[in-house]
Amino acid sequence: MTDRPVIGILLDYEEQGSFSKRPHYALRCAYFDAVWKAGGLPVGLSYIAAARDAYLDAVGGVIVPGGFYPFPEVYYGGEVVVAEPPHPRHAAEVPLARAAIERDLPFLGICAGLQVLAAIEGASLIRDLRSEVAGPIDHRNAKPAEEPAHAVAVTPGTLLHRIVGRDEMMVNTAHNEAPRSLPATLVVNAVAPDGVIEGAERPDRKFCLGVQWHPEFFLKDGDPNLALFQALVEAAR
Repeated sequence: MTDRPVIGILLDYEEQGSFSKRPHYALRCAYFDAVWKAGGLPVGLSYIAAARDAYLDAVGGVIVPGGFYPFPEVYYGGEVVVAEPPHPRHAAEVPLARAAIERDLPFLGICAGLQVLAAIEGASLIRDLRSEVAGPIDHRNAKPAEEPAHAVAVTPGTLLHRIVGRDEMMVNTAHNEAPRSLPATLVVNAVAPDGVIEGAERPDRKFCLGVQWHPEFFLKDGDPNLALFQALVEAAR
């Protein structure tokens, strides 16, 4: 037995790759390391639809991680002539996220996970920040993910602000998309200097937030990124 709250991390998906020519799950170790360092017990969540409720019964919190895969065209606000079948990961993460939020399970979206949170609440997304947002910040960024790339302003009064305890923090960046605006159910909790939404949360839930950066790469004691995972784990107790 353990006193560590179980945190379920949705696994990413590869149709084929160097690991296997057949479909397989995959996810960087850093997500699991972050939850463990924060005091939780990390477990991977598959896409088995019939297991979804059992997973949510078993975990104290959920993380939807980053990933590079196509979202439905409807998320970008344009007219959809022919709807393509959703990517396997997206087909799994939407009902998982909705069910977790409906149950008020602590929920953390990271990078693509933030975009999923925003989209299922009704936001539209910017498809290509480089072409739509003028400014010196390259949100895709060639630096290693372990290096900070730019600052974000943290919105006072938000859950994120209470967690990190500061008005501004440095973050890494590796994304080409972001929420264009947010519906009334969500509030912005972090903004880049060029105005790009870098974080959002649902204030009517115990712990429901997402950030555009990758906090799992900054796990030194006292780092505000580690504090984010610690707060998730504490909320899951």
